Amino acid sequence: MAVHLFRGMCMGAADVVPGVSGGTIALLLGIYERLISSVSNGAKSLGLLLRYDLRGSLTYARAIEWTFLFSLLAGVVIAVMALAGPIEASLIDHPEPMAGLFLGLVLASILITARLPKSWTRGQVGLTSLVAVVLFMALGWQAGPVANPSALVLFASGAIAICAMILPGISGAFIMLMLGMYNHALEAVDERVLSDLALFGLGAVVGLALFSTLLKRLLEHHHDLVLAALIGLMLGSLRVLWPWPNGVGVIGRNGSKTAPGAVLDWPTISESLVPLLLAIAAMIVVLGLDALTRRRS
Repeated sequence: MAVHLFRGMCMGAADVVPGVSGGTIALLLGIYERLISSVSNGAKSLGLLLRYDLRGSLTYARAIEWTFLFSLLAGVVIAVMALAGPIEASLIDHPEPMAGLFLGLVLASILITARLPKSWTRGQVGLTSLVAVVLFMALGWQAGPVANPSALVLFASGAIAICAMILPGISGAFIMLMLGMYNHALEAVDERVLSDLALFGLGAVVGLALFSTLLKRLLEHHHDLVLAALIGLMLGSLRVLWPWPNGVGVIGRNGSKTAPGAVLDWPTISESLVPLLLAIAAMIVVLGLDALTRRRS
């Protein structure tokens, strides 16, 4: 249990920052297949229970490695609770260096995910480009993070983000950043806003139950197309990060959050040095982790 708890803490630490996937860490630690198997069995058990098939539900429930799963989950929760406060403070006190750091993490994730398709066809390249352009333009319609999100938005964010958290190379925190919910999620964790956390957690449970089997089937039958679309999402969503001056993420200039409709300047050369160095360092770390993962595989 102690080993699984530590593994969960490693995954939680990865999931709390955009660009690093807990799924990648699970691969590196050699537990990814066990995790997906337990999650899939849990989803099937819950689905059968909702259809009043108690016997079938119990059959799949017995196949779940409960000690492994709960120890892992406890480690994830501990890491997220411990890191949310420092990261939120860093976003406020050092917004542009943090944005540069996140940029490097996301760029590295794009490079990692781009190697996963078996081959690249014109159709896949076209799909990636289309998704990237559409999302990049769509993100320009919103000038800031979501303020005071409704219960439905919190629920939907949890359902969407949890799907990314279980995929290698795709960060759930990055999806939250793309949705404009990253800063609010950090605040909810750091300030123990239980109502918001409950809605987000409920959405995560429902999303995992509904989409884990669907994602598994899509990756089995349309693996390369799904990855092409996901890469397009990551490319288009770079608009929320440094050095884009009017992004829609959590980053504001001069230590403040970006106000709706604010028009900001491009960073100067002197202002770009630290974010650029942090972006390069982040890319080196993530690409190094990926190299270790592939060597282990």
